[in-house]
Amino acid sequence: MSDSSYKRHLAKTITWRIIGTLDTILLSWIVTGDLFLGLKIGVAETITKLILYYIHERVWFKLNIDKNGQPLDSRKRHIAKTITWRFVGTVDTMVLAWIISGNPLSGLKIGVAEVITKMILYYLHERAWYKIDFGLKRRRNRK
Repeated sequence: MSDSSYKRHLAKTITWRIIGTLDTILLSWIVTGDLFLGLKIGVAETITKLILYYIHERVWFKLNIDKNGQPLDSRKRHIAKTITWRFVGTVDTMVLAWIISGNPLSGLKIGVAEVITKMILYYLHERAWYKIDFGLKRRRNRK
């Protein structure tokens, strides 16, 4: 494995975290009515999500084949990555929002709201990165 794939995954991690954090701050503010609480939740999850996203990205890098041993179609792969990441990310957000707000219902509401917004944003992020060659030794065939 090349060093460039690590750089690519790190860059994807950072760009996604910026988008994801801004979305969480906005949703947390809307749900709680408190901008400061939204900022606290967004900042706290920045740390946990950077770690979790990087691990998720590395795992998916190693899972580039389907059950028949064929490379996955890019759209199916991006949808599958979107679903698995959203599960991990939503659980993380709900727990953090509950702990920080002290209200389990706020954590649940923020988590449910972000399922929709973040799945859309993540899919778009994956599609954008699929078109970028940064960190790739050679360009894969695109579908």
